[in-house]
Formats: sequence, structure tokens, C-alpha cells
Amino acid sequence: MTDLVLILGDQLSDSLSSLRRCDPSQTVVLMAEVMGEATYVRHHRKKIVLVLAAMRHFAARLRAAGWRVDYVALDDEGNTGTLGGELERAVRRHGASAVFLTEPGEWRLKLEADGWAAALGVPVTVIEDDRFIASHADFETWAEGRKALRMEFFYREMRRRTGLLIDGEAPAGGRWNFDAENRAPPAGGLFLPEPLRHDPDAGTQAVLEMVARRFPDGFGSLDDFRFAVTREQAQASLAYFLEVALPHFGDDQDGMLQASPYLHHAVLSPYLNIGLLEPLEVCKAVETAWRGGGVPLNAAEGFIRQVIGWREYVRGVYWREGPAYVFRNALEARRPLPDFYWTGQTDMACLKAAIGQTLDLAYAHHIQRLMVTGNFALLAGVDPHVLHEWYLGAYADAFEWVEAPNTIGMSQYADGGLLGSKPYAASGSYINRMSDYCNGCAYDVKARSGAGACPFNRLYWDFIDRHATRFASNPRMAQSVRTLERMGEDRRRELRADAAACLGELGL
Repeated sequence: MTDLVLILGDQLSDSLSSLRRCDPSQTVVLMAEVMGEATYVRHHRKKIVLVLAAMRHFAARLRAAGWRVDYVALDDEGNTGTLGGELERAVRRHGASAVFLTEPGEWRLKLEADGWAAALGVPVTVIEDDRFIASHADFETWAEGRKALRMEFFYREMRRRTGLLIDGEAPAGGRWNFDAENRAPPAGGLFLPEPLRHDPDAGTQAVLEMVARRFPDGFGSLDDFRFAVTREQAQASLAYFLEVALPHFGDDQDGMLQASPYLHHAVLSPYLNIGLLEPLEVCKAVETAWRGGGVPLNAAEGFIRQVIGWREYVRGVYWREGPAYVFRNALEARRPLPDFYWTGQTDMACLKAAIGQTLDLAYAHHIQRLMVTGNFALLAGVDPHVLHEWYLGAYADAFEWVEAPNTIGMSQYADGGLLGSKPYAASGSYINRMSDYCNGCAYDVKARSGAGACPFNRLYWDFIDRHATRFASNPRMAQSVRTLERMGEDRRRELRADAAACLGELGL
């Protein structure tokens, strides 16, 4: 009897639950590169290279550990282009009597996997992914009976459970959250670090050439590929971050500079999200660095909150809310995604910088996503599902369980406030304060209206006006609504007309 274990491209972990379940002497591991997974949204070509190169290196790691691996490459003759098709072929090839897999990270694949047993004629066992700190049941228990699912309270539970940054029974430093100390504008300078670079080896170079051949007109640049594709490289990236960037991570994590896309960010999320690193491993290393005296508490806490707080929390929301979550549209936004999200060709300096960086690197940090590309889409009334698909494809770390709540919930408020207590809408003054984007921009960030004014300014009050009835009862938005009401109806009509003119000038 032969068991078949399917490993997906974001499951590249030695500790994977499906591998622990099976005996290597009676098991074949199937890994398959399929066009269906590369094209269900328009993925950045660097993201495709990262996943496929990491898969190939992980297959070699498994073979070295004694596993039999059946690896199907994208260019292999007979490749059906779908996971289900490759499973069917592998079951026949190996005479498999059972299929095992760790639970997929996306509803799309989970629903597909639910039909595999009937299609294959063999039992298919889906095992929960326990690489996370909170199981589905854990999150359900925490969420049950709560009127609002606020991350801060969940995060405290995760701190208590893991013991991270806990002294006795109290949070280190006497506070759970040091976010107020992590909002300084970026200081800039000549010596800001970049994440550790990993030059492609022969195997990764082969993937780069294949992706260039198969996706000649694809989204995003393939030049200067530098991501880690093995666990050892990912661990080296972690060690480098701890030494070089973590000490200043908290200070400028919300800042944006045109000449420094990384600032002091870790850029470890792609490796966490495909399985080359594990969350507790990373967070314990950060805590150790803080306890060793080389890292300030606000930096260590801010990083750990993103991993065991936000990352775990959005996963819980995603699975709890179900597959229809990505189609929510509480603000009834219907506008199509502007073309410049694909090209970066716009006179708005902030969007040009953030999108251009995305095209080059398959990377932008959370404030660029939330307060530049996300903020513009929110103000302009872009359909949140279309924006969700763009984010899902554009970034190397984007997998639906983590990306969708960030986009649908936090960025676009399309879930009506389930995840976030307010929409993250802001005028150009926020971007001006937190970046150098406005220097030399074609638009005047100080001007409120008219053709030369910053589009964020021209669209902000129209956004508040469109949703004034909803926002009047929101404690964090009510002041903006009251300010708008004091302007009077004549001024509100002028704001609406100017916003419409702005969108027209932008081709929207």
C-alpha cells in the first residue's frame, strides 16, 4: 500500500502535519507546479519564481531526508495544469491507496480539495495546519460572543499563551503595546540597510529562465531576484535582520522614502508564509535579541505584535468568515481598478513610487499598502474585490488567508467594520508627514481643490460625504462627519463636483 502526500507551494516546512502523519518507507510525496496556481490571479513574476524555486529546493531537501518525491515541473510533458489533474495522474502512477495533505491556506483550494476523494476514488485526508499558534478552534473560542473582533485583545491572549515579552504575569515594560512609539516620520540617511540578498543558484536561475519564457508579458520585473529560496537562506535573512535592522525597526516602521524601499523592515513575511520560517522561531529570536540588550522594547514588541498578533488574527478572521468574505462590499464601491496600478504610470508621486517599487520588487511594506495604494482605492471607490485580486498577485508574501482580511477588512472597510474600527482614509497631509513622496510631486499637497491639488485632498471629503450617514455613528469617524456638516450644503456640492472632476482628470 502506498500513501500519497500532496505538498503545496506555501507548505515548505519540515514540521508539516501531513509529513508527520506518514511513514517515509510507504509514502510518495507529490509536488506539482501547475499553471492553474500561477494564473488564478495575475501574479507578479518574482512571486512565481520565489514559490517554484523554493518548491524545487524543498523537494531536494525531502529527498536528502529519505522521502520519495514525485516532482512535476511546469514544463513537464503531460502536465495537466491543475492540482486535481496532477493528483489523479500520481494516484495512477503509484497505485496510491490514500491521499494526505495539510489543509490548504485558502478557501479556494480547500473547497476544491473537498471534491478530490470522489474524483480520485481513494480516501483523501486533510490534516489541520498546526504551524500556527492559534488553531481554528482556538480562534472560534476566543471570538465566540464578542461584539467586535479586535486584534489587541486577541494579541494579549497570544502573548500569554506563548510567554513572549512576559515578565512574571505582566507584559514587559508594563504595557502590552508600544505602537505609539513607532510612528515617527523616517529620518532617512545614507546608510539604511537592505535585507540580506541571496543570489540565484543554478536551480533558481533555471526557474527564472522558465518564467521569463512562459510569462513574457507578465506582471512585474524579473531583474535582480534576491529572495531566499531555502530554509538555510531564510534563517540567514533572519539572523541578518536581528543584527542589522531590528534595533531601529520600531522607529520608522510607518515611514516611506523613495530611495529606501525597505527602511528597517525585515522582509521575512514571504519566508514565513511559504513555510521556510516558523512564527515562534522568529519571535523567540527577536525576544532573545531584546533581552540581550541590543534591541529596544518598542522594536521587539512592534515586530512580535505583527507576527503572533496580526498575522494569527487575520488568519482566524479569514477562516471564520468563510469563502464569501472576499466579495464583501459594505461601502458599495464599484469603480474599476485604475490602469496605473499595473503600470505605475501616474503623476501622483506617492502612487508612482509605491507601485513602481512593487513592480520592481514584488514588495511594499504595510504602510505603503494601507495608506497609499489602499487609501487611494478607498477614497476613489474602487471595487474591493478587484483590489483584493491585485494585492494577492502583486506581492511575494500575499496568500489569501493573510491578504484578504488586510484588504477587504482593514484597507477597504468592505466588511463594514468587522475587522477594523474605522476606515483608513486620509488626505495628502498624512502621506506628506510620513514620507518624502510629496517633494517635487506634480500635485500640491497643500492645495485642497482644483486641478493642481493633491488628489487625496480632493477625494477625502467626498468620501466622507458619500458615507456620512454610516460614519456618523462611528466614534472614530464622527468628528469628520461633524466637520463636514459645518461646511454647509453649498460647500458639500462643491466638494462633490471637485471630486468628480478629479476622477475624470485621472481617467477614472
